[in-house]
Amino acid sequence: MSLSWKQSIKDFEVYLRLEKSLSENSIVAYCDDVKKLEKFFVVNVIEKSPLNVTYHDLKDFLVWFTAENNNARSQSRTISGIKAFFRFLLMEGEVEENPASLIESPRIGLKLPEVLSISEIDRMISEIDLSKPEGHRNKAIIETLYGCGLRVSELVNLRLTDIHYGEGFVTVTGKGNKQRLVPVSDKALKEIEIYKTDRNKLKMIYDQNIIFLNRRGKRLTRAMIFTIIRELAAKAGIRKKVSPHTFRHSFATHLIEGGADLRAVQEMLGHESILTTEIYTHIDRSFLRDTLIMFHPRA
Repeated sequence: MSLSWKQSIKDFEVYLRLEKSLSENSIVAYCDDVKKLEKFFVVNVIEKSPLNVTYHDLKDFLVWFTAENNNARSQSRTISGIKAFFRFLLMEGEVEENPASLIESPRIGLKLPEVLSISEIDRMISEIDLSKPEGHRNKAIIETLYGCGLRVSELVNLRLTDIHYGEGFVTVTGKGNKQRLVPVSDKALKEIEIYKTDRNKLKMIYDQNIIFLNRRGKRLTRAMIFTIIRELAAKAGIRKKVSPHTFRHSFATHLIEGGADLRAVQEMLGHESILTTEIYTHIDRSFLRDTLIMFHPRA
């Protein structure tokens, strides 16, 4: 009996979770990529099992997919997921050769992340209405995002027991459930302490150990963090495309511009490879030139 799409995607999901230890967000993204391929065959009324997909099928899929998605990053991300799926089938012995091995991803070049200046971050914080119940919470959220360089998923899952006040560190659970210790500023710790007074006034707390809660006592969603930040950016008159990730980019950029060691920044961001961290060295070319003039013996 031929392996169905539903079963193969389910098996792929188990493999990504148990063997690759990927985060839930990454697992969903990879499985969605495979579902796009399945949808292509359904829409075009082509009877295909995952086991008899050919290189030409994948080429036809890419023509179909890119007609609706001309974003090179979106294309590259989908190709990556499909390649991982067929590598999995090959490894499991379900297929004898990988039809995706010759598929090339589009060149996407170097995309420099949007960064906020220190004055722009201060402007956003000044727009927070501290008289509102969520005021101190939102201020603590911004200070923690910027002060620790967290991903939004790491922020919403941050627990009270993750904060080590005496040492000035927080334990952060990142991608693939990997934990790292990140220094936390006195400013962020102070704002969290102030917010905890408001937090304790909530009538019901469902997630006792989670730091940042909504007014119903449940952990905040990623979408809610996006909303809070976009509203503050609009109030502060910032025209840049601001998201929670912008604070992570700003954290890394300001550290490197200040002369921080790249390996130390890599450790704090929880990057697997230093190549991922190196993108921040491209942001301010004038800073790199000044560094060379200051420190190189021949400059």
